[in-house]
Amino acid sequence: MTRARSNMTAFGLTREEIRRRIRLPWSEAFRISWRYVTIRLGRSLVTASTVFLSVAFLMAIFTMVLASKAAGQELDAPTRARYMWSVLMGFVICSVGIINALLMSVTERFREIGTMKCLGALDDFIVRMFLIEAALMGLFGSLAGALAGALLMLMWSGLRVGFGVLGKMAWGFQSPDGSLGFLGCLVVSVVAGVVLSIVSAIVPALRAARLQAADALRTEI
Repeated sequence: MTRARSNMTAFGLTREEIRRRIRLPWSEAFRISWRYVTIRLGRSLVTASTVFLSVAFLMAIFTMVLASKAAGQELDAPTRARYMWSVLMGFVICSVGIINALLMSVTERFREIGTMKCLGALDDFIVRMFLIEAALMGLFGSLAGALAGALLMLMWSGLRVGFGVLGKMAWGFQSPDGSLGFLGCLVVSVVAGVVLSIVSAIVPALRAARLQAADALRTEI
């Protein structure tokens, strides 16, 4: 009985009930995240550009493999391994860039985060907000990168072996041999970029969520 009373506040509600009532919806997190991306467009473009380059390289390799297969010039295993290793290194560098950019964003927004916490934003809302920001930048960067990488490699393949080979490519989600087709590679590239962006944002998001409101408001940037 004593423990139950200790969990009650002056308003006659338990602490968990208060937490549920002040929990902000996903739509509000999306609105704030979208506003930040558009207001700080330059910083957002810098972050998205790292995803753009990595996804463009990945999609270019996918497209080159498809074009080579259509021309009857499939890449050997060592060459594929070298290309995929290069893609992996590109994603690692991209991840470091995203983490660095978002950590700088957290530092610049100490007061904003402190204000939101004073107004009732919970830690999970702060985490949600930063993850949505990363997903938005990752989505735009991945879409642009996948299209750019595919277009450049299609042009290069056409100039190298003739544009007639493009008509022999598997443009659907799956090739006749069961491997990924062009659209399948496009989807995989975009999803990989978005997932990488979200995963890279976890550490900055947790750092932002752990800020104490009073400390954040006192911070001088």
